[in-house]
Amino acid sequence: MDRLKIVVPGDSPPQIQDSPHLERLAPYGDVVVFTDRPESVEEKIKRAADADILINSRGMVKWHSDVLEYLPKLKMISLCSIGTDMIDLDEAKERGVVVCNQPGRTAPVVAEHSFGLMFALAKRAAFMTAGMKAGEWHRMDNIYLQGKTLGIIGTGHIGSEMARLANAIGMNVIAWTYNPSEKRAKQLGIKYVTLEDLLRMSDVVSLHVKLTEDSYHLIGDNELAMMKPNALLINVARGQVLDTDALVRALNKGKIAGAAVDVYDQEPPPKDHPLLACEQVVLTPHCADMTPEGVDLLNEGAVDNIIAYLEGNPQNVVV
Repeated sequence: MDRLKIVVPGDSPPQIQDSPHLERLAPYGDVVVFTDRPESVEEKIKRAADADILINSRGMVKWHSDVLEYLPKLKMISLCSIGTDMIDLDEAKERGVVVCNQPGRTAPVVAEHSFGLMFALAKRAAFMTAGMKAGEWHRMDNIYLQGKTLGIIGTGHIGSEMARLANAIGMNVIAWTYNPSEKRAKQLGIKYVTLEDLLRMSDVVSLHVKLTEDSYHLIGDNELAMMKPNALLINVARGQVLDTDALVRALNKGKIAGAAVDVYDQEPPPKDHPLLACEQVVLTPHCADMTPEGVDLLNEGAVDNIIAYLEGNPQNVVV
């Protein structure tokens, strides 16, 4: 009987290629790792053509219908992520391809990054650093966060951990989610409000919803206009949850005081992207879970999901 072929189709930047967790798959099949990113649809198909299972370690490597239709052997895709927006889930379901993600696995790591972005933005760290390197000596007020109101949009694993951290420093935490409950509010030490009230009341707004048809451009011109002019916005969710063009307009017109962003419509963003020219921004390259601990947790989880599937007990199944 032929051994299973498990393929990592584009591990760049490096995520799982040197992970000892891959060794745990040896009893189940042969693992092939491509350490560079496929540059074309044709290259993607070539790499995955004989694969029974894919480990998708990088969200920039996408699996849409134009690729999946050429992979008749494919049985499963295991993601090194919480998000699933790089997969055409309807097409995968139609073809009987099981897709597994890792909900909540790195929530403390991502929330800590979001929490750090909030402080960097409030203390104008990037702006002050750039000014000093240019020989300038800015005297601009920072923002004191204790006692301020943090509005969390989405109280899943990451949003919940963000609430815990904010409560710990004495912030007033309010939140909006699609399915609020009094029980959940008490557990998290927060108060659920309408989205409009959250935007109007918050000194900091932090985005933590997953990307769906409902959450696409959830925050746009109208929502940004509701925010306080001295408010801050943080996005560690997905780039398309926020209308980036609207954000640039709001920043350039002084409608909000700053934004911290880890996720983008296009990754990496082009060098001439207008967001890169905004002054009051803190930008990181979609790296919120990129700590040694976070990377290891995701690698372990991707392998765990494969083994569970092969042993007849699939877990974290999206479709």
